[in-house]
Amino acid sequence: MLQQSHPLYDYHVWANDRLFAHLEQLPNEAFHAEVTSVFPSVAQTFGHMYKFEQLFMHVLAKIPNEDIFPKLPGWEEEPKGRTVDEMRRLFAGVADQFRDLLRRTPDPDKAMTIEHPQYGRLDTRFSDILRHVVNHGTYHRGHITAILRQQGYAGVPTDYMFFLVERREYE
Repeated sequence: MLQQSHPLYDYHVWANDRLFAHLEQLPNEAFHAEVTSVFPSVAQTFGHMYKFEQLFMHVLAKIPNEDIFPKLPGWEEEPKGRTVDEMRRLFAGVADQFRDLLRRTPDPDKAMTIEHPQYGRLDTRFSDILRHVVNHGTYHRGHITAILRQQGYAGVPTDYMFFLVERREYE
């Protein structure tokens, strides 16, 4: 699975970067403007994504819940009020940490058990949780596109196929 997990994460980072680059071309108010949607703004959607990027990275690093849960309010607070560029840097920092974790994980298909106080025990694999991280990002990038369209701005294509085509062009 090593050959598949890392390119999927690379896609995830690529898609976020593409979206940040697009947002940098739009008026600043597009990032914080509130609309009626799943999340009230692009900034708040990214804030949610950031919190869960941190959470799942710590889960994959096998950090105990009692060490993770106290950090959740800080991860929720940290992205608030940020500019597009500041948010992009937060995500770049998480991506660096995630890539370090991936380098230190020789077997991405290794079995792992996740204990959640509300949902119970899940016997799974590292690679399954990594796929969840990518899927979670894809889901919320779609919300961001919808929020932008509600404001009258175009989105930017972040489909996996575009990543594959672009990557092929640079090989």
